[in-house]
Amino acid sequence: MPTLWLDEIGADDLERVGGKAASLGELTGAGLPVPSAFVVTADTYRSFIEATEIDEELFETVDIDSDDSQALAEAAERAQELILETDTPPSVREDLLAAYDEMGDEDVAVRSSATAEDLPDASFAGQQETYLNVSRADLLQRVKECWASLFTQRAIYYRNENGFAHDAVDIAVVVQQMVDAEKSGVMFTSHPSTGGPTAILEAAWGLGEAVVSGAVSPDNYVVDRETGTIEEVTVADKKVMCVRGEDGETIERAVPEDKRDERVLSDEEIHRLIEVGERVEDHYDTPQDVEWAIYEDEVYLLQSRPITTIDESGESADATADAESQPDGADSGVADGGSMQSQSEPVRISGIGSAPGRVTGVVRIVDKLDNLDKVEDGDIIVAEMTTPDMVPAMKRANGIVTDEGGMTSHAAIVSRELGVPAVVGAEDATEKLRDGETVTLDGERGTVEKGAEVPETTEEETADPVEQHSPVKPMTGTEVKVNVSIPEAAERAAATGADGVGLLRTEHMILSTDKTPSRYVEDHGERAYIDEIVDGVRSVAEAFYPRPVRVRTLDAPSDEFRQLEGGEDEPSEHNPMLGYRGIRRSLDRPGEFKLELRAFERLYDLGYDNVELMLPLVTDAEDILRAKALMQEVGIDPEKRDWGVMVETPASALSIEEICEAGVDFVSFGTNDLTQYTLAVDRNNGNVADRFDELHPAVLELMSQVIGTCREHDVSTSICGQAASKPQMVNFLVDEGVTSISPNIDAVRDVQHEVKRVEQRLLLESIR
Repeated sequence: MPTLWLDEIGADDLERVGGKAASLGELTGAGLPVPSAFVVTADTYRSFIEATEIDEELFETVDIDSDDSQALAEAAERAQELILETDTPPSVREDLLAAYDEMGDEDVAVRSSATAEDLPDASFAGQQETYLNVSRADLLQRVKECWASLFTQRAIYYRNENGFAHDAVDIAVVVQQMVDAEKSGVMFTSHPSTGGPTAILEAAWGLGEAVVSGAVSPDNYVVDRETGTIEEVTVADKKVMCVRGEDGETIERAVPEDKRDERVLSDEEIHRLIEVGERVEDHYDTPQDVEWAIYEDEVYLLQSRPITTIDESGESADATADAESQPDGADSGVADGGSMQSQSEPVRISGIGSAPGRVTGVVRIVDKLDNLDKVEDGDIIVAEMTTPDMVPAMKRANGIVTDEGGMTSHAAIVSRELGVPAVVGAEDATEKLRDGETVTLDGERGTVEKGAEVPETTEEETADPVEQHSPVKPMTGTEVKVNVSIPEAAERAAATGADGVGLLRTEHMILSTDKTPSRYVEDHGERAYIDEIVDGVRSVAEAFYPRPVRVRTLDAPSDEFRQLEGGEDEPSEHNPMLGYRGIRRSLDRPGEFKLELRAFERLYDLGYDNVELMLPLVTDAEDILRAKALMQEVGIDPEKRDWGVMVETPASALSIEEICEAGVDFVSFGTNDLTQYTLAVDRNNGNVADRFDELHPAVLELMSQVIGTCREHDVSTSICGQAASKPQMVNFLVDEGVTSISPNIDAVRDVQHEVKRVEQRLLLESIR
């Protein structure tokens, strides 16, 4: 039978319905509040791959050395293609839709339930997919996507590392009524490290996706189950919440101002959750990790699995690690202010996961540059924010955590390029974490937890080890380049096999001097300033030669300059992103700008003819003509050298005809700026972050117009913004005829394959 209802299954049906569904069936049978659901059985998946005769190729495809990152990526891609491109048998379609109709015509959650998942000795949690707010029309596709998620890189690697044969693991799918949660979260029914009678709850507004994914810092509640005492309440600043959007998709939305710092759970709700949690633990006779939701004052259980992190010796691994890592003379039990704090209590900090990977290390609080010397190999740097001066220490670190910043901050960009896992925008990490304690950082989920417990890591969880990639890339007509922010990342970037550098930022080279350009020239002279730029660009140009390296002239906002020596002379601006930066600053300070241009001329004299000059934040052709005149003044012949501009404003996009006629060889989209200027959304403002969308029709229309006009004028087009790493953007741009795409280092291989797929589709369509 293709489907079973929850009240028909239990723990003995693990092989038929997988760990998640078996657990939900058990909870339903025990009379616990579980939303109605049916299960697409594992036998249905198995019969699907066998009846369609893709099983043999499927398992041969994933029989690879999972330490070979290229082989792993190719195997995952092919295995998922086999499933997604194979039609579902009619009998299965009919049964699934009939079960959906019986449950009621409402959107559902579609959740994977592998037969080797949520086991007492192995947690596969999060490896397979979950889809929320799924309509009847999308049900069959989402079920197939759940099946395909059995063969992600992460899942393949994990099974290989833990001895699970691929052909022995099946997957069921839970189709469950959606709970449009008003508040939700997770609950450890017992202490996750010691197993003691201490329950820990995390709660946030809206759907639980925000808590599970680490997108929000949740409230934290600690309860002594023996006495019923709520021992600790930590109310977080909850900036975002996951809700159901108008089109049924799950979206992030800013939490209303009056609820951001409001306590999510009342004492009465906490005790109700504890009561339900105790019933779950009693039923299984083992501590549980429970996902829950509250809607219209009713508690619902969405999932429960055993806690797999308990130290059976009875001593917290976290406590041991902390005791061993305490500096001499440190008080291991008293936090700042003299309050007693349990060393086994997990401290969790949430921010933005900006560079993937899960690592453990000793915290080193860096509040001034003099502290950098204490950062040793394998440490975790914790700072208010990072600066270019910190790059040498960042290279030594195992991970990076900052109080401030977003996905485009210095810490985020540099950590991705160095392959160092990072969490940014954590707000109070420098206050909550202590120098010398051991923490585990998850740069994908955006969390930091106390302790040295290191779960199984995978190639997909860790920063992509591009140095292992073959330099031979998939053959594509559209060039795939790479973004580089710091010269130290040149070797790692070149190893991706990229067709060149689509964006090399000069501001990190200049800011690393810790002086504004004018102060540096005043202290060291013009020649030394030029040398700083030449040395930085030269190392990248050398690593990529003869592949082109597109170098952007200075584009740092005034607030970054104000932090440097000489910064007191910089303007104080309410919104520096809209202010004194890019080409407008360069043209206003022609003396400093000509020093940058002289650095380019020196590089050409040294034989680096692969260097291309790119001007940022232009408004119209007038900006370009003035810059072109200064290029000629220092001896750069615009007719002999490749040069171009960034299209980052609606004005430049709408002036593209005149810009092409000004003589540029290329234009490159900076989607971060183009999006924020088109939509009037400050990309660093959490209140409107949910409105920042590089795929907005208005942004895409501007890009389409630019590409079309540039093709008429034989001007190359490129993209080097954050969106270049998104498959949807890649599909759009290749369809439009963009010349090159330049993603971040860790996304090059994925973009290469995505470009290849789109080009093959276009070729087939033209033939047909």
